[in-house]
Amino acid sequence: MTDTSTPAEAPPAVLRQDAELIAGVVAAAGRGLVDRETVAEVVALCAVAGEHLLVVGPPGTAKSEAVRRVAGQLGGRYFEYLLGRFTEPNELFGPVDLRSLREGRVEFETAGMLPEADIAFLDEVFLGSTAVLNTLLGLLNERVFRRGGTVLAGPLRVCVGAANHLPEDPALAAFADRFLARVFVDPVADARLEELLEAGRRPAPVAHHGGGPGGPEDRLGALDRLAVAARGCELDGVTPLLASALRRLRAAGVPVGDRRAVRSQRLVAAATVLDGRTVATARDLWVLPLVAPTADTQALARDTLGDLIEKAANRSLTHAAEELSRSSAARAERLARTGAALLADHRGLPEGRDSRLRLEAALREIDAGFAAADLPAALAGIRAELVAAVAPS
Repeated sequence: MTDTSTPAEAPPAVLRQDAELIAGVVAAAGRGLVDRETVAEVVALCAVAGEHLLVVGPPGTAKSEAVRRVAGQLGGRYFEYLLGRFTEPNELFGPVDLRSLREGRVEFETAGMLPEADIAFLDEVFLGSTAVLNTLLGLLNERVFRRGGTVLAGPLRVCVGAANHLPEDPALAAFADRFLARVFVDPVADARLEELLEAGRRPAPVAHHGGGPGGPEDRLGALDRLAVAARGCELDGVTPLLASALRRLRAAGVPVGDRRAVRSQRLVAAATVLDGRTVATARDLWVLPLVAPTADTQALARDTLGDLIEKAANRSLTHAAEELSRSSAARAERLARTGAALLADHRGLPEGRDSRLRLEAALREIDAGFAAADLPAALAGIRAELVAAVAPS
């Protein structure tokens, strides 16, 4: 495992560097995934929070691709499986160790299987048998695999479950509740079909698997340091606001049980450290709609908390913060980061029409979203660079 020094020992500059590194990893994973950036960002949020994510949407909406790309960019051991009614526990957790069995011990070979994964993706997660889900429940809750004589502390940072729809069987409710965060996806909107088709012609980004700064060990190390910092995040100042928000959600009819209410603090803390800070504020409450259990109640949660999250934003998770808060501050963060990335790409490319069109599109989006007098300083600077880049030479 990577070094996990206490948050008090980690200088603020290291925390900000780690947050920026993970932001770059997630941005690289989301590049070319049209309208799936939020999925990629919430995977990172949950990995830092030590929670699990459920992605719900129809087949063919790039749920697995988004998770696969984040895992590929982060490095570490990745496990992916499509569950079915007849999936055997051994397919996920490993076969019986025959050598141990000959000696009268029932143990399991877990190499390359879910118990040893850093990041896991389980498609059609609710189709698993009772035996599969019961074993999985222990691993999700405690990060410990227990089966037969095998007891293994797993390195799992986050498990992402996917389903085409939420289960109707009440017996699955307790299992589904272990996935604290929910993201609901739909097919890409008609207005973005050209962008989708263009992205589909481009190869997927290649993960950097070399050693040294920015390599997989460095990325997982940054993730783990952020997770440790999140566990020590100062939440006292935001607790009254958080309690008020949860009361409002319950009053509006959004079902938030005690366990989900308590664990929502982990998402707030993770958002805080991914923003480069160790003291949570109202800026970090944009994560709360994620704990609403359905797409409808998420929309209701966002509307109910509108005034509390109107200034929410996040430097690392710009798309997720904007989608869940709809705040102008979050939009400014996202446009500034997008513009900076486009400018960096443009400088590395030969002069061409496609690159110029992307810069012009970013400029139009900035101008459509903000009056000149309301532009935040950072976004105003990016806008000035975009104008200079598209100006006739």
